[in-house]
Amino acid sequence: MDRETAKRLIDKLTQEINKHNFDYYSLSVPTISDYDFDMLLEELVRLEKEFPELALADSPTKRVGGEVTKSFRQIVHKNPMLSLSNTYSEEEVEEFDQRVRKLLGGEDFEYVCELKYDGLAIGLTYKDGMLLHAVTRGDGEKGDDVTTNVKTIKSVPMRLFGGDFPEEFEIRGEIVMPRAEFERLNEERADIGEAPFANPRNAASGSLKMQDSAEVAKRALDCYLYHMIGDKLPFGNHYENLMKTRDWGFKIPIYMVKCKSSQDIFGFIHEWNEAREKLPFDIDGIVIKVNSFEQQRKLGFTAKSPRWAIAYKFKAERVSTKLISIVYQVGRTGAVTPVANLEPVQLAGTTVKRATLHNADQIGRLDIREGDRVFVEKGGEIIPKIVDVDASSRTMFSEPLRYITHCPECGTELVRKDGEAIHYCPNENGCPPQIKGKIEHFISRKAMNIDSLGEGKVEILFDKGLVKNVADIYDLSYESMIGLEKEYVPESGEKVRVVKFREKTVENILKGVEDSKKVPFERVLFALGIRYVGETIAKKLATHFKNIDELEKADFDELKEAEEIGEMIAGAVRGYFNNVENLGIIVGLKEKGLQFSIDESAYEKLSDKLEGKTFVVSGVFSKPREEIKEMIALHGGKNSGSISSKTSFVLAGENMGPEKRKKAQQLNIPVISEDEFFRMLE
Repeated sequence: MDRETAKRLIDKLTQEINKHNFDYYSLSVPTISDYDFDMLLEELVRLEKEFPELALADSPTKRVGGEVTKSFRQIVHKNPMLSLSNTYSEEEVEEFDQRVRKLLGGEDFEYVCELKYDGLAIGLTYKDGMLLHAVTRGDGEKGDDVTTNVKTIKSVPMRLFGGDFPEEFEIRGEIVMPRAEFERLNEERADIGEAPFANPRNAASGSLKMQDSAEVAKRALDCYLYHMIGDKLPFGNHYENLMKTRDWGFKIPIYMVKCKSSQDIFGFIHEWNEAREKLPFDIDGIVIKVNSFEQQRKLGFTAKSPRWAIAYKFKAERVSTKLISIVYQVGRTGAVTPVANLEPVQLAGTTVKRATLHNADQIGRLDIREGDRVFVEKGGEIIPKIVDVDASSRTMFSEPLRYITHCPECGTELVRKDGEAIHYCPNENGCPPQIKGKIEHFISRKAMNIDSLGEGKVEILFDKGLVKNVADIYDLSYESMIGLEKEYVPESGEKVRVVKFREKTVENILKGVEDSKKVPFERVLFALGIRYVGETIAKKLATHFKNIDELEKADFDELKEAEEIGEMIAGAVRGYFNNVENLGIIVGLKEKGLQFSIDESAYEKLSDKLEGKTFVVSGVFSKPREEIKEMIALHGGKNSGSISSKTSFVLAGENMGPEKRKKAQQLNIPVISEDEFFRMLE
């Protein structure tokens, strides 16, 4: 076959198979038998092998996976992926309706009610009709690029039909795992001795983050889309735009209606609260949105969520069972969590044997005792928790529970700080679960990403005395690890030893350790596990102080000058650097070559126009707030999260908090508008 003929055939087969995929997976109306479909796909695979340079970007052969992603790059959302305000109360839905009516000043409007899918939020960007990238929600400002894995989801089009779509736009939705696939997957995991997934949401999330896209393709994930963003959209409202995208090949849910009143909304809520078990996937509530884009703009946003939408969440299922015993777990921060061991009971589709009791206050409030009949719910349908006790079923021998006073792992006396509900073990560098927890956090994907050290290997290395803190990871050698075993005691009672550190495993660990020396400063800072310093805060501190030495020297007030750093975080950071053992660990990590300063070339300034000036940015702007803050930094200025005498300007957008405005006036700090700010840069 000549090249030109092959090209025509490949183009024709690609278009035909993509259309059959859409008919089957999005419309549920197959127009061809499975056998005939397989024959078409087989022919396309054969042609692409013979003429690989002719394979199209949207070839359906890419849906079977095969690409391996060792780490997911981060992509900044063009428009932040904000979460919705949640409510479990119909009264609050009524209040939301009244607020909307008041803010719209009597204008006629309508709502769109949709199902709230219990999965993983995703943003799909298309350019010239082709899938450009697929990004998870992440922290709302940036997420993981999971395009390779999303391409394996057959209901997600890689090339759009027709030609009347915008040049570039984003469509957002939820990736879910159907219940039937969830049950099949858990049966398969049980057969090979792996722990089952807790629920379809966790299974969907875990599947989408797998490194091998061929494995993702086996998981039969699905995607429902519910929000479109972009310039020059076909219509000026949410509902019609979504209906239009069906013509382009998108799987738009049929479970949505337009409503005019709160009574219409409640009718939809009640209908699906009763019918949700009949759906092939999990939902956990209903989303209510104002339909008109113009009215959405008028209503605007709070700092965290839109004012034109709200999520009503269904109340969790509740069951009764017996509390057998209470044990205490110690986390990596030293937090002690009481956990209830229960008589097994079915709850929301899973067998529950354990439930969290949170803290001593909850135990005291419930007056919970071993042997009680208790009522268990799943908070957000995920984590089982005890919400009530049937005191009438107690025996005369029942005794109040006494909360432990010493750490169950190392025996250190527990402490409880004023204003906090949690008890802590203060022995942070000598308590085994805290040490292991810190090491596991240090090697995690979002921190140092030494993934080859997972799967219980940290525990083996700790038990063998090879790692006593995170710095010891960099002293590991081939000789010290090769042949290390894990001891198991199965139900038979006979000890079994399994070699966990074979040649390839050890080589991967050593490579992962060496590669981690290139991880940037903000992730190293996050990896240290300082209390309250998550991913976002670590980046703020790294950007503000530039290196670990400046951060270590900063006093309490200087720490608070950094953006989003309040008293609690400043106190935790100061406490970490006041600990001599922590300073010793940092010295050890420095000697091993880890990155303890930011790469200045990544923050190359555009000018010095704002040099020496500190800004507090508050309110809603024409651009995303993070973009405004980035412009301040690029022109030499500093961002701060709180107003103080050192603040040069308060940059005020719409709906700036009255307290901040009042404080600025008290300190005679100039309050400038967005236009005035841009004039400063001219």
